[in-house]
Amino acid sequence: MRLDVAIAEAVERLDGVSESPRLDAEILLSRTIDMPRSYLFAHPEDVLDELTLSRFEEVLARRESGAPMAYITGVREFWSREFVVNSATLVPRPETELLVNLALCEIPRDAEWEILDLGTGSGAVAVSIACERPLCQVTAVDASGEALAIARENVRALAPGNVSCVHGNWTEPVSGRVFNVIVSNPPYVRADDEALERLGHEPRMALVAGADGLDAIRVLAADCGELLVDGGLLLIEHGADQADEVARLLEDSGWTEISCHNDLAGLPRVTGARRGGK
Repeated sequence: MRLDVAIAEAVERLDGVSESPRLDAEILLSRTIDMPRSYLFAHPEDVLDELTLSRFEEVLARRESGAPMAYITGVREFWSREFVVNSATLVPRPETELLVNLALCEIPRDAEWEILDLGTGSGAVAVSIACERPLCQVTAVDASGEALAIARENVRALAPGNVSCVHGNWTEPVSGRVFNVIVSNPPYVRADDEALERLGHEPRMALVAGADGLDAIRVLAADCGELLVDGGLLLIEHGADQADEVARLLEDSGWTEISCHNDLAGLPRVTGARRGGK
């Protein structure tokens, strides 16, 4: 089968499954033949042998079943870096870059601060902050040993040596320590949310947080205050419809200067709060 024919048939199969069926087809095929995408355009008449066609069919079938491209290719770009991901971690989303940006706005470039990332997953947030603020020490915590193994792999490949990965449940493994900034992209999907059907390939424990999607955020609101310096900042990513409830939970736990920040789509995405006066 010619390359251009393989792409055309793949696009037809992915239409309705992917928002970018042609791009997905081209990326999958270029990776299958271990050539850049430009090769596909320059040599459309090249013919795939049976073994290569079979390998392409395997990855195409995975994408057709709804598997994220990041899981198929094994990588995802975030904050202009390529992170290793797999089914033990969430696929880093563009909107989560807001969490990184807000943290960097808080942290002076020459600061030698302690930063905590709770629920680090692939380590994308922790590594991105660490690379931009190399004098800071970043601690990345996750309850999933499998996810933390991926985070450690990304730390080895990308971080400048100032990230520590710690296994444990939320604040428990860092009890008694003090940080200047805490960031978290916790699970915040409701247990009955219809969106879970299309997110079925991603780890449920990293997505679902009880009946109202706020169980993890309740823990953060209750426990993070003891880990922050006076005036320290907590930043939490949440669902676009959860801003008011998150603010109420933080206020009930004694947080001040509570403010919500919108993502690039204009949706309420990250809420910040402080402990004590600044």
